[in-house]
Formats: sequence, structure tokens, C-alpha cells
Amino acid sequence: MNKYAIVIHGGAVTMDPSELPPEEEAAQREGLHDALQAGWEVLHRGGSALDAVEAAVNSMENNEHFNAGRGSSLNKQGEVQMDASIMDGKTLKAGAVEGVRYVKNPVSLARTVMEKCEHVYLSGEGAIEFALQHGLDMEAVHYFITEKAQQEWLEIMQEEAKVSQKDTVGAVALDQDGNLAVATSTGGIEGQLKGRVGDSPVIGGGSYASNEACAVSATGDGEVILRGALAHGVYALVKYKGLPVEEACRAAIELRDEDLKGDKGMIAVDREGNIALETNTNIMRRGYRVGEQEPFVAIWSDEE
Repeated sequence: MNKYAIVIHGGAVTMDPSELPPEEEAAQREGLHDALQAGWEVLHRGGSALDAVEAAVNSMENNEHFNAGRGSSLNKQGEVQMDASIMDGKTLKAGAVEGVRYVKNPVSLARTVMEKCEHVYLSGEGAIEFALQHGLDMEAVHYFITEKAQQEWLEIMQEEAKVSQKDTVGAVALDQDGNLAVATSTGGIEGQLKGRVGDSPVIGGGSYASNEACAVSATGDGEVILRGALAHGVYALVKYKGLPVEEACRAAIELRDEDLKGDKGMIAVDREGNIALETNTNIMRRGYRVGEQEPFVAIWSDEE
């Protein structure tokens, strides 16, 4: 059995520990375990890295405790506006969607775009029409709008909240055939302007995968990650500078920090199965499993 590995994240953020209730922390840990297991099972039975990252991200999209799919944040108009991307490290094919509503699993729509569309990127109504044409699962608006998201939106609209939700979910994987893949999905920032696009659906911004080097998924302040092209930056540091993937992720996070200030988190796996989980925040919901080793899941950045 060849080496295989999966790494996931459920968002990185700097926040007061008192703002994360114990019951919410427990629910997030359970959700990370479930997502990690979903992706790992695909790899363990010899499935593809693409199937693994889609399965892991689907699990988090279906879990209201993560800011993607069902648990998505609400924009300034109180609407759900979801983004996602997926990339195959073997072929460099990619698919991305932005500003999606009604689609239960935006990352699966991104994969459908990758496999069945001549374009890489679809947005808004065009993406929704494409989802309907290809029979993807759809849900009514109320499915996505949770009580937590509504409360956070109300606080922001009343200018009471100092920190807005800006989490993302993502997964990177190496399968037994030596192929890499990445998937990233988000509900965006609570109270964002309608039409805002973050890093998650942007190939090279929040996601990148190439069998030549590594697969990378980013989370944090989307505008900062976009401006730094951080996911592709990690790939370039591994590919052209020969840095270990963990060191490359740290370097990307620290890149021109005086100009690119903000929360940044990166997960990655290289073609040898080496993994990285790096952040400059005090919270990064994350997990990994390499081969048949025991799974690891954590919330706080100082957890080993």
C-alpha cells in the first residue's frame, strides 16, 4: 500500500477564547473528525485524491457549525452567497463557482464545472443554472440560514460586532497513486457586500494543486490571501526553491506581513506525503491523517 494522506481545515481566526462556547467547540471537533474520516476512507480503499477532498469538504458543507454550505454567513442583504473551488494536481484541471445560492454542496458544483464545462469559473445565476442542468442537489433558502448566522448578521448590522465571521473549509490529499488534489469552500464574510469574491474560489489564491510539488488550501482574511496569491506562492516555494512544504507555508504566511496584515492559515501536503498546518491565528480548526496512523484533530493553535 503506497503512502497516502489527508489534511483538512475548518477556518482560521483570531478571537477571544471566551467567544467560543464549550458546546460549539465540541461540535466543531466532532465535525472535523467526521470530515477527516469521510476523506480518509476514500483514500484508504484506494480512491482518488479528488474524491477524498470532495467528500471531506461535503461533510463540512453539510454541517451547520462550519462557514460553508449549510452554515454559511450572510451578506449585507441577509443572503447566502457561497464560493468554492477544486483542483486536480495530476492534470491541473480546476473548477470554481462564486456567488452561489440554493446548491447544497458548492464544491461538488465546482467539480462538475471542472469535469463538464469548457470554462474554469462560473458565477451567480449562471452557476446555479449549470447546477440545475446537471442535477445537483438543491435546497431552499431556509436550509442554509442558521440561527447562529442570523444572530451574527443582526449584530453586525447593528454595529455591535467587532469581529465578523470569515472562516472557510478546505481539504488537501495525496492518494495511493501519487496524485494530489485540493478543495476549498466558504460562505464568505458575515455582512460582506453583495458580489464580493474572496480567495476560496480563486485558483492560486486560496487553492492550488500540482503533482509536481504540493496541494494547498488557505483560510483567513480573503482579501489578504488574494493579494498575496498565497496558495500558488506555497507551490512556487516548494517547486522552484525546494523548500519543505511546512517551511513554504510559514514563508507564505509571513510574506510582506507589513503590507499583507491579517489572519492567515494554510494546510498542504506534498507528493511525498509530508503535511503542513500553519497559521498566525490562535484558532485553526484542523485535522490530518497519514496512512493508517491515528487521526489528529485540533481547534486551538497551540494544540500538539
